[in-house]
Amino acid sequence: MTSTPTTPGVSGLLQIAMPVQQIDRAVAFYRDVIGLPFLFQAGTLAFFDLHGVRLMLDIPETEEFRHPGSILYFRVPDLRASFEAMRGRGAEFIDEPHLIHSDGRQDLWMAFFRDGEGNVHALASEVPAGTAV
Repeated sequence: MTSTPTTPGVSGLLQIAMPVQQIDRAVAFYRDVIGLPFLFQAGTLAFFDLHGVRLMLDIPETEEFRHPGSILYFRVPDLRASFEAMRGRGAEFIDEPHLIHSDGRQDLWMAFFRDGEGNVHALASEVPAGTAV
């Protein structure tokens, strides 16, 4: 049996940084279109709460950090309702909700969209196998 090495004191993820080009436009999208709880803004930084993990929007100061952000997969309980609500608020979806994977017990459904900065993200929902979304 092999063990997984651990780093003392590492207990989880504190914060995710998402590079953006225009902070006000990005704040409006994440707050008003996605509906994330807004914490505060400090200059070119803005913070949102993702159930204890902070999402930090940032206009990068150096070229090293000026690149598209990672894909964020937002867990939602009702994919169709979230999809329709965000589309109604102007979100640009790349595709309709669709089945990604089924293990016979649980289905994983997703719908991908672009934020106002061009970053691709997804809404994701795990439902009992065979459940229509």
